[in-house]
Amino acid sequence: MKYTYLGRTGLKVSQLVLGTMNFGPRTDEAESFAIMDAALEAGIQFFDTANVYGGWDGEGHHGWTEEIMGRWFAQGGGRREKVVLATKVYNVMQDPYLGPNEGLGLSAYKIRRHLEDSLRRLQTDHIELYQMHHIDEVPGWDELYGVFENVVAAGKVVYVGSSNFGARHIVAAQAAADKRHFLGLVSEQHKLSLTCRLPELEVLPACADLGLGVIAWSPLGGGVLSGKAFDPAAGRRTQDEFARLTPTVQEQVKRYYAACAELGESPANVALAWTLSRPAVTGPIIGPRTVAQLEDTLRAVEINLEPDFLALLDDIFPGPGGASPWAYAW
Repeated sequence: MKYTYLGRTGLKVSQLVLGTMNFGPRTDEAESFAIMDAALEAGIQFFDTANVYGGWDGEGHHGWTEEIMGRWFAQGGGRREKVVLATKVYNVMQDPYLGPNEGLGLSAYKIRRHLEDSLRRLQTDHIELYQMHHIDEVPGWDELYGVFENVVAAGKVVYVGSSNFGARHIVAAQAAADKRHFLGLVSEQHKLSLTCRLPELEVLPACADLGLGVIAWSPLGGGVLSGKAFDPAAGRRTQDEFARLTPTVQEQVKRYYAACAELGESPANVALAWTLSRPAVTGPIIGPRTVAQLEDTLRAVEINLEPDFLALLDDIFPGPGGASPWAYAW
């Protein structure tokens, strides 16, 4: 495994990020434990989750994925100490209904409550990276940074990150942090793949300028870049995603598969390697459902895509043309 710094921090993280969204509803606890053990053995120590992942378990408890991870940590053996743990706050977690403050969004009130719940489910006393799962334009940065400064000072959170923020939100967040002499955001988790290149216009340049690491979610384009889009045996989720694509995009995917075959690398690993080649990207999130799927992704960090092949990918999946305004103006 290869490692890099998370943005402008001194924290070293693996260039593949273990995504845990499947743990619970799609991957049972035993296999989830095996995947996390295999990830550590392979050198992947950056684990990403969210309080909402897993939804409800069979007994009506929310936060199923965090609970599975907490039981894995509780086994000991240095598991918690080895992991750089990231989770998120924003979504609805009410069970039973606790009032309007438990809906979608962010507030100092909600962040405090949901952080304590995540710590309990994860069976830990701190989170390395606590991320806002989505932008909420209602609360001001004085409110949000007020609570984040407090939980950082209390040792419950080490770093603060964002997810699904626009470039203007990231810039505003960092300007507000500077006024408070606070570190502010250290990372942005964003949708990025060969089939979703819009972040190259504004988000990636903003993160590069401000020193935020970018954690790429859905780097396989919802599964269509996995190499299994035409495989009847592939999961229904992948097939449904592919069926929604226009004929033009389907042809792009076919060309992509052919290019990867000529290169001698799997489409999934090429897609991950391309994501790693983007400016400011710390690493893509991989979401294995089995240990075998995890092991198949390890090759991605070793692939060096040459300029000619990157140009071919640009031809197959034209991006926005680079960063704005040069992408569309003189």
